[in-house]
Amino acid sequence: MAASPPTRQVMIIAGEASGDMHGARLVRAMRELEPGLRFCGMGGRELAAAGVELLYDASRLAVVGVTEVLGHLGDILAARRILLARMRSQRPDLLILIDYPDFNLLLAAKARKLGIPIFYYISPQVWAWRSGRVKKIGRLADRIGVILPFEQEFYARRGVQVDFVGHPLMDAVETTMSRQQFLARHHIEPDRKVIGLLPGSRRREIASLLPDFLAAAERLARGSDKYVFLLPRASTVSRRLLDEHGLGEYGRRLCCQVVDENRYDLMAACDAVVAASGTVTLELAILGTPAVVTYRVSRRTYLLGRLLIRNIEFFSLVNLVAGREVVPELLQDQVTPENIAAELKQMTGEAKVRDRIRKGLAEVTTRLGGRGASRRAACIALETAR
Repeated sequence: MAASPPTRQVMIIAGEASGDMHGARLVRAMRELEPGLRFCGMGGRELAAAGVELLYDASRLAVVGVTEVLGHLGDILAARRILLARMRSQRPDLLILIDYPDFNLLLAAKARKLGIPIFYYISPQVWAWRSGRVKKIGRLADRIGVILPFEQEFYARRGVQVDFVGHPLMDAVETTMSRQQFLARHHIEPDRKVIGLLPGSRRREIASLLPDFLAAAERLARGSDKYVFLLPRASTVSRRLLDEHGLGEYGRRLCCQVVDENRYDLMAACDAVVAASGTVTLELAILGTPAVVTYRVSRRTYLLGRLLIRNIEFFSLVNLVAGREVVPELLQDQVTPENIAAELKQMTGEAKVRDRIRKGLAEVTTRLGGRGASRRAACIALETAR
């Protein structure tokens, strides 16, 4: 009897929550194509749930800013040391890197010297800043998978070939009930105008944006009982945190519900949303929900960003994919209750504005590549391993 081929091993590295989620989908898609694969690496709950042996918990590295990075330098060096030790002792057949460039590019250089094939899945945002990294990524990685359509052309102009696999959110964003069912479950009259307040899931985002979101809601609802406001709460966000940053005060004066589940159903049920910039804007586009996108950081970070980021006209992913303004953007000092309320009032009160935005969101969704992104990326990963 012929001996069965040895089990192949894959190391996968994700340093942030979104990478953890997309990485888990990739792992499952790869196992569907090759059931015997074994995975190890760095990530969070999603990768662990997908059956990846976690050599290091990525939540210990989830920091932003120079000061925070310096404070976690010991964790960063420890993670790198542990991953390199595994690479040397049990050489993987493939290394998959997901975004997280400062950490991953150092690891890629070591893996390259060990002769380990590398698939860089979900490219860092080199199109926004530090575009010089493009050639470094191209030199270190055997294959590169990108999830935003304009990234393929960006790399090509710099002499690097990449594969556009489509955005994995196209498989992830789904509703479980109709708008009518959602409103009925939460005892909301069907003729009310439903506004979503999405200040993000990080403490700093909530502290910076939620007070203005709530003040805008109060301004919008002043003298009218037709508005109801919904605030989705992630499992990592406490009700106390929301209360500390305005909900405790405004909640007594507003018709505002905090919803702990069915996040996509909530977003789809909204007539309009005000949201922190991020992946959520693409989720809203897929659901067809008009949004006002906001972005605010510390003044020091903003001034530094203006020096470094000079290649892009927009900051929201929706507008970047569209190549034009589909949804309104409010940046830094523009993020005021007055401006937010004015944009939301226009979206909910003027049919032409709402229809124009929804048409633009549909165009963006079409450009995201359709369903099956994780499976397409899995095929490339297995080809790279061979």
